[in-house]
Amino acid sequence: MDKSAETKAFLIAEGGVDIDERILGRITTPASGPGAGLTSFFLRFNGHRVRLGIKHSSRLKASLEGDEVVIRDHEKEIVRGYLEDAIAHCPEQAYITVSEVCIFDCQYCPVPLLGGSVKDQSDVETAISRILADPKLARKLRSIALTSGVEESPQREVERVAAIIRILRAKYDLPIGVAVYPTQNSTKLLKEAGADEIKYNVETMDRQLFETMCPGLSLDFVLEALKDAVEIFGRNKVFSNILVGLGEDDQSVINGMQDLIKMGVIPILRAVVEHPLRSQTRMRRPSAERLLRLARKERALLDQYGLRADVAETMCAACTGCDLMPHRDV
Repeated sequence: MDKSAETKAFLIAEGGVDIDERILGRITTPASGPGAGLTSFFLRFNGHRVRLGIKHSSRLKASLEGDEVVIRDHEKEIVRGYLEDAIAHCPEQAYITVSEVCIFDCQYCPVPLLGGSVKDQSDVETAISRILADPKLARKLRSIALTSGVEESPQREVERVAAIIRILRAKYDLPIGVAVYPTQNSTKLLKEAGADEIKYNVETMDRQLFETMCPGLSLDFVLEALKDAVEIFGRNKVFSNILVGLGEDDQSVINGMQDLIKMGVIPILRAVVEHPLRSQTRMRRPSAERLLRLARKERALLDQYGLRADVAETMCAACTGCDLMPHRDV
């Protein structure tokens, strides 16, 4: 029996491996999300992709044997696979963070504490031009994705990202995905600019946790924006992260997934990252068993309501490195 999904769940739950960085290709340091600022690499095995952090204290040890990377738990071999180059943030995508800063202070996210930079239109164009100038990377590029924190205000951020998308759409015949904090008119603006897929993150569907973890933000507003996004972008084109490990129970996650899926939104179950800059929180990385259980439940719900996660062309649902994705992994 193929145990690849179980293996991937185990690796996601562990989060990182001890590896000599000299054997790696293009490693990535995310500039957005709970894993921002932490270095990682991508491994491909048995049709699955997983992003693993570089964690020298990990019980898992990785070594290069020929052209394969082998990961062992003490002497027991867990998996062997092949390194994948991260074109920009992840394989096969120019996935670019526009604003690496944020005025909000979500308690799981290190971005407000990292002091990142803000890219303008020319910065993004230059980044993509450099990818296309490298024949090896250009052959692998399948899509463009933009994500962003909030430098000044959500509305200003949406306008900035929409302006960049207009330029990219005029220049490149590639699918474009976008993930931002929504505004009253963000969905219409981003669709008209040329975005093909959109992601507004609920982060958690547990209302008490949301109020604690995301001060100053509104879950109801995000849900209304997602409903609007399905009407404008269509089914299978709208996504939302649900963090797993903030302190919620399984039923909260399942109920939240069902609410989103009924709307036509595809949830992405994201294991929390116990970031050293957010050590005061109660976050705990979920077990492999929990990740598998919830991913299989999501697959059943997607099938029930006629949605497909494997048609995604951009962003996290297409990458799959950080998550167990229904119709791809389970």
